[in-house]
Amino acid sequence: MPVRQMKESSEQHLVIKTHLQNSVQKPQKATQNGKGPPNLEHQNIKCRNPSSPPSKNRGRRRSRGGRKSDQGEVYMRPSSRPCTVARKPDEPEFNAGDLVARTNPNGGNICGMEMGYRNSSKSLSFAPRPGFGQVGTKCIVKANHFFAELPDKDLNQYDVTITPEVASRTVNRAIMAELVRLYRDSELGKRLPAYDGRKSLYTAGELPFVWKEFNIKLVDEEDGVSGPKREREYKVVLRFVARANLHHLGQFLAGKRADAPQEALQILDIVLRELSSKRYCPIGRSFFSPDIRSPQRLGDGLESWCGFYQSIRPTQMGLSLNIDMASAAFIEALPVLEFVAQLLGKDVLSRPLSDADRVKIKKALRGVKVEVTHRGNVRRKYRVSGLTSQPTRELVFPVDDNSTMKSVVEYFQEMYGFTIQHAHLPCLQVGNQKKANYLPMEACKIVGGQRYTKRLNEKQITALLKVTCQRPRDRENDILQTVQHNAYDMDPYAKEFGIKISEKLASVEARILPPPWLKYHDTGKEKDCLPQVGQWNMMNKKMINGMTVNRWACINFSRSVQESVARGFCTELAQMCQVSGMEFNPEPVIPIYNARPEQVEKALKHVYHASMNKTKGKELELLLAILPDNNGSLYGDLKRICETDLGLISQCCLTKHVFKISKQYLANVSLKINVKMGGRNTVLLDAISCRIPLVSDIPTIIFGADVTHPENGEDSSPSIAAVVASQDWPEVTKYAGLVCAQAHRQELIQDLYKTWQDPVRGTVSGGMIRDLLVSFRKATGQKPLRIIFYRDGVSEGQFYQVLLYELDAIRKACASLEPNYQPPVTFIVVQKRHHTRLFANNYRDRSSTDKSGNILPGTVVDSKICHPTEFDFYLCSHAGIQGTSRPAHYHVLWDENNFTPDGIQSLTNNLCYTYARCTRSVSVVPPAYYAHLAAFRARFYMEPEMQENGSAGRSAKSTRATGESGVRPLPALKENVKRVMFYC
Repeated sequence: MPVRQMKESSEQHLVIKTHLQNSVQKPQKATQNGKGPPNLEHQNIKCRNPSSPPSKNRGRRRSRGGRKSDQGEVYMRPSSRPCTVARKPDEPEFNAGDLVARTNPNGGNICGMEMGYRNSSKSLSFAPRPGFGQVGTKCIVKANHFFAELPDKDLNQYDVTITPEVASRTVNRAIMAELVRLYRDSELGKRLPAYDGRKSLYTAGELPFVWKEFNIKLVDEEDGVSGPKREREYKVVLRFVARANLHHLGQFLAGKRADAPQEALQILDIVLRELSSKRYCPIGRSFFSPDIRSPQRLGDGLESWCGFYQSIRPTQMGLSLNIDMASAAFIEALPVLEFVAQLLGKDVLSRPLSDADRVKIKKALRGVKVEVTHRGNVRRKYRVSGLTSQPTRELVFPVDDNSTMKSVVEYFQEMYGFTIQHAHLPCLQVGNQKKANYLPMEACKIVGGQRYTKRLNEKQITALLKVTCQRPRDRENDILQTVQHNAYDMDPYAKEFGIKISEKLASVEARILPPPWLKYHDTGKEKDCLPQVGQWNMMNKKMINGMTVNRWACINFSRSVQESVARGFCTELAQMCQVSGMEFNPEPVIPIYNARPEQVEKALKHVYHASMNKTKGKELELLLAILPDNNGSLYGDLKRICETDLGLISQCCLTKHVFKISKQYLANVSLKINVKMGGRNTVLLDAISCRIPLVSDIPTIIFGADVTHPENGEDSSPSIAAVVASQDWPEVTKYAGLVCAQAHRQELIQDLYKTWQDPVRGTVSGGMIRDLLVSFRKATGQKPLRIIFYRDGVSEGQFYQVLLYELDAIRKACASLEPNYQPPVTFIVVQKRHHTRLFANNYRDRSSTDKSGNILPGTVVDSKICHPTEFDFYLCSHAGIQGTSRPAHYHVLWDENNFTPDGIQSLTNNLCYTYARCTRSVSVVPPAYYAHLAAFRARFYMEPEMQENGSAGRSAKSTRATGESGVRPLPALKENVKRVMFYC
């Protein structure tokens, strides 16, 4: 998808730069000793108190007379239609006069606005690091980064052309290995080159030629014939291309240049991967082997292999080699019949296959490489392309030009003396569609070392997590053992290029940020709370804005849960909601309704209409649903029907929790129910006392955005984009959101801003950003004068593209509301899928770790292992439960608000304590977390499609007929669920 460029002429926008001084008035220091909350007296800035006693109608929604302040608090709808907000013709979306200045009670402008023009996108560069954070308790942590000494040799690149062209990296590497074996001491001038397996060869120093041609003969090891094997001849041409600039790299690492020399970094990465690529099975940036640790069976013919991740990274301490442990699912090297028996059960060998069985086998084996076993030493390998629709005994094919037909059974018997025992099973199809060959399943074995890239089932995921879940100390030891085993000091390629790798983990200065005080309702025994080690509970506390549930019902899809058990669970849940600060009617509208999972739509509509009849047309406010522990597609189907068809807010509970009835579980469910009803559970004390720098001073909106892509193997399903935004200020606790489907694996969010032609109104503006800005204005009565945008799911290679496109969309959305409306933007990328891990410096010091042995929540690192010049930091905002905690990596790409390191780090950490669904700080800032949940939920909304076996699936194929973008839009959500779907 081409990047939308910012045009210098017609699309250059007027930017209003808000000059906010970094010397923001420092808030009064809060007492952080746990003895009491910060002193709220003598505050000059007045804020409305969100814990003021709610009115009697607080639980009612807008259509039934809800409070004005609760209107429009969280909207969530798919933006399948133009994202516009209806308004009166004479009512402006934003009042231009409000933009000029806002005055505080003491006189003077809160925000002075100056007009300025921004240069074209060609000058776009990432935000430089403004300094280093100072807030928090200083400590030392260890990171899985190993210092790499910069080589002093010239790095040269040569272009590689192999004729005939080869698609396999493995074969390419074999050709190049043979070339080096034959010619290293002669033609190559004793150089040991590193090869990327494709088009590039790298050397330390120049080769004795600029261009040279070699003829290489390679024995086909896969031929498997006893006796002389086939030889293939290849022509290899090496041609000098360029010399990498190591001086540039040195300046970049020293912070004297802002642009990273990617070519030099890539060469060093390939050099350090060369030996491991020969020893292990390379997958992406990781290496796997069954010899590193014994493979563990995952079920259904899969096993887990252990391995390690390796990547060279530029950091403030210089070059760093990032090493981490890794695990992945591989297909067991089993006879195909045994694999199928594990997949479908042993009885498959004696019974005919159903259509569903055939599709399951086809899906599992398509693309898998197998070798034949019916020809003695001949082990020819093939890749499976499909499965025959007929059993083997019915298959015939022409054996000559006269179309003489012969059955597969007869052919294998006559040609190879191989008797097919299970002729009722289909054959594997290998080769392409034009010339497909048939192979009986019992004549094939799966080739080892093939990663399984399709979706794992629940049991396989659980088994894999058991393998990957390591305590911090165990993971640290395994990483150190991996570095020692790789022996980089003995690596001939590292020696050739002059690269030296330390065997010690990097020691890094860190700080532990203090947790924020949380505000609860004044009617509770505890009005304020200071979390301890990233967690707290609801004992003696009441939700700051508890809502009312008068009309609710319960539907039970679990056969093992009897009505009396379900009724007891509902009673306990209602009591917990009341204790937590909600008003909750103890009696359901209708008796608990028992239903079968396969009749989910019929059951839901029955409960909906029966409740409406009982309440004389008043809609249900809440539907409780009890689900089996293993419920397949039931959960997704229920949410889709409730939220896109019936307009029901639902809360699902698993059978195991219904029987156990844990107080902690009930408390967490009550939190979810309250926010789904439009309430707040808690807010930051600093927020309501207006003491958050660069948030509390002027109306600030905080966005979160994410794009989720379909699983591997789904080549037609759309990607789902979600954007959420805060809808209350100064609390910044409630969020609204929008979701939309977009092109398959498109990372740029297409619907942030868009225009279209209306036959009456002409050019109409819309999009996610615009809609959320308007809803913020409606919810708070004020326009946002500052934007903070947390963007999840972006890899480093996409930083520039995403910033360029999405920052442009934000500006256009703002300008479409008012000509001169350009609030300053801070754009932050949030990354969780990285491999940096932080370990305690001393595990014996219990004060430096949590119960799981992980570093303490609030640990932040912005030096040594971070970027040499750019504004990034690692933050572990959560307490570990099991395994090794993964810190979130925040990269500030654009900052017009002039955040200090302490300002953005503290804000991000404090927001992690406002996640609505639990009483723990979370690992990712909530707006980004909510956006991820919204995008994940929206995938349930895609209409199930019929597969070739007649069963339903959620592939939601894209077609040109569905819209301009070729993507079928998501179904529209009902009004009363638009604001809560990301609370799940």
